Formats: sequence, structure tokens, C-alpha cells
Amino acid sequence: MTDAQETAADTSLRTTGGAPPDDGGSSVTEAPIPLLEPREGIPPVIADEAALTKVIAAFSAGSGPVAVDAERASGYRYGQRAYLVQLRREGAGSALIDPVACPDLSALGEALSGVEWVLHAATQDLPCLREIGMTPSRLFDTELAGRLAGFPRVGLGAMVENVLGFVLEKGHSAVDWSTRPLPEPWLRYAALDVELLVDLRDALEKELDRQGKLEWAQQEFDAIAAAPPAEPRKDPWRRTSGMHKVRRRRQLAVVRELWQTRDRIAQKRDVSPGKVLSDAAIVEASLSMPGNAHALAALNGFGHRMGRRQLEQWQAAVDRAKALAESQLPAPGQPVTGPPPPRAWADKDPVAAARLSAARAAVSTLAEQLNMPQENLITPDTVRRVCWEPPKVVDAGSVAEALAGYGARAWQVELVTPVLIAALSA
Repeated sequence: MTDAQETAADTSLRTTGGAPPDDGGSSVTEAPIPLLEPREGIPPVIADEAALTKVIAAFSAGSGPVAVDAERASGYRYGQRAYLVQLRREGAGSALIDPVACPDLSALGEALSGVEWVLHAATQDLPCLREIGMTPSRLFDTELAGRLAGFPRVGLGAMVENVLGFVLEKGHSAVDWSTRPLPEPWLRYAALDVELLVDLRDALEKELDRQGKLEWAQQEFDAIAAAPPAEPRKDPWRRTSGMHKVRRRRQLAVVRELWQTRDRIAQKRDVSPGKVLSDAAIVEASLSMPGNAHALAALNGFGHRMGRRQLEQWQAAVDRAKALAESQLPAPGQPVTGPPPPRAWADKDPVAAARLSAARAAVSTLAEQLNMPQENLITPDTVRRVCWEPPKVVDAGSVAEALAGYGARAWQVELVTPVLIAALSA
């Protein structure tokens, strides 16, 4: 009997009737069952090496896939580190681990090497798990599986409800997980997040198999597991909200100086940069170019509750940007490594614009036929690149080679190549 079936049989854990479906593909028609408590209760938080050693032994001796989740403190702390790690595996039960008290979980990662990890939206959690020594060699992403299977809503709560017939309480998803000690309701929420994750994986596997998409999904999961860590973003200050208003290079320099100053302060204090200074305030200062701290204080985002010393620190950043030589000012935009924006194609290359229009329509039609989002069938960037610089000779081999060169998986190449040949040859 699975966790979900056991939970459905335990009337103390629900307030309405009903049970999960017998097969993975059917939609739940009975009233969903609110999950109120983890089956074994809220597990104690693992916060020392002795307790961690026991957990590692238990999960190493467990069987089947392991459900993994992590909670971050986005919007509260600097960076995206994990502040709680949740796991569940058959034979081991659930575990809640404090990665602040136990910052090196590499031994746990090694104990689970070769085991399939079940995550929801894996690319969100893998970076923070990697930082503490946990990297899967195999995984199953329930969010991505839902996308490929054609579910319109793929959040964990929606998937658990629609596929298994249970309601997860989601009220604590955006809390400050760096809080210590963690309140009991938060820990309950965290434990429930992995309670039925393996059941969801099993149901989605059946549905993907029924639709003939299981091999496609496995190729996607393998690609995620094999992907190297993302390269640090170049010029991250350019992602400041409202940058489209900033046109002049000197103004861009002010944004850069304020952003970098804010980042240093946020990192030192270990707080979210937005709590130090808002993006809107940075853009406001860049457009106004204040001449002194008094003028800066009159701008939105600077005057309210900001002391003289803080104002002077921000004004100093503005003054540094003003003092830069012309050659030190940032370029208006980042160097373009790929095709120009699609809106410019009609003027730059009308033939390429026509190719792109035909390709987009063909990919959209195919995605609709397959009942999946276009971006999961093939990335829009890949389509743009192939349409901007198509192979000299357009045939199955050359188009397939081009798609693979841009990172498309074998299943995507097989499906998309025929429709792109027609679009590129039109």
C-alpha cells in the first residue's frame, strides 16, 4: 500500500471523503481530501552530526525513489541557499534537515547516489542542494512531467490535487525559512511537501507512458541531471527592474554603481538586496542624477526612514558614476551573441522573418497536437537561431544537426525536424 493509499484510509488525516484514483491518468472527480498531518507526525529537525548519521543510514537502507525538497529564504536573505531540506523514502520515512546546523550533506548525497530523486521544479532546488553536497545522478521532475503530460496547472498543490485527490496547505511557501527555531506549522507544511511526492511521480509515470511520452520525459530528466552549474550572469545589474527607462550611458553607470554598492551591503548583512534599496529607487536616482545627499533624499525610495549616513553612502555611488571617464561608461546594451530581437527581423532580413513566422506557426500547431507547451517541445531561442541562420542545404540531416547543436534532445529533434524543414523551405 502506498503512502497515498494509507493516507486515504486514515480518516484522522482528512475532513472529507474520497480516495486517490487507481490509475495515474484519470482525473480526480470526488471531493479532494485535505492533508492535515504527515503520516508519522512531524519528524524532528536534524541539527547535529549524530542525528544526521542515523538519517543517512536509514535512507541508505530504504527502497525505491527518494522525494527531495528544499526551502529557501528568497526575499529575506542574500543568495539562494537552502534553510531546510526535506526527504522521504520507503522504509526510511520522512526527514527534515537543518543545513545551517549541518552544512555538509555530501555523505547523504553519496548514500543516495544512483537512487532516483523525485523533485518538483528540479532546476529551482538543484543549485542550493548542490551547495551543500547533494547532487542527483538520476531524477524525476514532477512539474516537468506535468507539463509534458499536458496538465494546465503544474504547481505542486495543483498536481497533488488533480492527480492524487489531496489538498496540500500552501500558506507557508513564502515565509522566512531562515527563522530559528522554525515554527511547528511551517515544519508540518514542509513535511507534507514530500509526503506524496513519490506517489505523484508514480501516477505521472503511468500517464506519460499512456500518452507515449515517457521516453521523452526521461531524456529531459537526464539532461537536467547532467547539466553543469549555470555560469555566473554577466553584468547582473542590467536586470534591475525598470532598466528600460534608462537610456544614457552615464545613467547606466549610476545604476551599476548603486547596484554594486547595494549588493556588497546586502551580502555583508545577509539580507535580500531589495531590503537594502529597491530597484525603483536605483532607477529613480539614475534618471535624476542628484547633485547631493539633500537632493537624493527628495527622491522616492531614499527619504523615508533613511539616515544621513546611508544617504551619503548612496550619493557617493552616484558621484563615482558621474566622475567616470567616457571610456569607462557601460555600453548601452550587452553584446548580442545570437539573432536580433524578432521585432527587428522584418527590417533586417524579411526572408528570415517569414521563415520565423512559418516556423512559429508550425511549432505551435505541433505542440497543440501533442498537448504540451511550445517551450517544452522546443525552446523559442532554438527556433530563432535556426531560422536566422538556417543550414545551407535544408534537409532532414542538416536541420537535425542544427537542432542538436543548440541542445535539443533526441525526441525534440525527431518531432520538430519535419515541421522546420517545411518552414525553412517555404
